[in-house]
Amino acid sequence: MKIIRHIGSLAFVLGLFTAIFAGMPWYMIVATDPVLPWWLRIAVFCLLGGILVVLLTVALEQRKNKTTGEEPLPTEPDRRVLLLNSTALPGREITQILGLVQGHTVFAIWLGKDLSALVRLILGGELTEYTEMMGRARAAATNRMIAQATEMGADAIINIRYMTTSVVGSAAELLAYGTAVKLSE
Repeated sequence: MKIIRHIGSLAFVLGLFTAIFAGMPWYMIVATDPVLPWWLRIAVFCLLGGILVVLLTVALEQRKNKTTGEEPLPTEPDRRVLLLNSTALPGREITQILGLVQGHTVFAIWLGKDLSALVRLILGGELTEYTEMMGRARAAATNRMIAQATEMGADAIINIRYMTTSVVGSAAELLAYGTAVKLSE
């Protein structure tokens, strides 16, 4: 599915650049006939077809993931690993520092929710679409960090931090990181 999506992306980019950088100058300078030449028609079809292929492959992947449960986002992380945003645990001693653990994800919302959020931006109020998106991203990143700590045999993750970055449009990157440690009994 990824290969088909990459081919669609390539067709879109080639069609876009051909239409803009070759087709527009040709049409403005050379063209006397309103009928587009074959190469420009192919470029437009590549542009539109590429978008369609990418949209269809992404929709099919998302549908497959929802029906097969291939990529679940656990809502409740493994609580055998203690999570702290401090460096000390009252009553417990850190016996071994295992190292940095991190969880990372990039989330986006679909265009319909993005448009709803834009309306709320004009009218005011909480942008619940983005709140939900960031909550899911935080849960996914935290769970990935906990999974990494569990593989290392950690009892706790201390000094946990979250970092968020806007990637493009309504997509946000979220990184959760901390120090995996072993504790005394």
